[in-house]
Amino acid sequence: MKPYIEERAVEVANFIINSNATVRETARKFGISKSTVHKDVTERLEKINPKLAGEARRVLEVNKSERHIRGGLATKEKYMSITGGRRIKTM
Repeated sequence: MKPYIEERAVEVANFIINSNATVRETARKFGISKSTVHKDVTERLEKINPKLAGEARRVLEVNKSERHIRGGLATKEKYMSITGGRRIKTM
């Protein structure tokens, strides 16, 4: 593995752990794809630093388990901004 990839994998993991970042946030921050973030944490980092890989994976597991909540909140905010804060009647 090339040294810059190893360095990136460690940086990505540290960012995820320190900021409780999602895969999407991490990808945006480092200018890489979500697939690359996932591969860095689950495969590459396991060979470099298994302890760090485990910590990062735990944060990602929590984020994954909470994503349906974040999605619901984002949808609520979207519709609240469209309606100006008024509630919409549903049948």
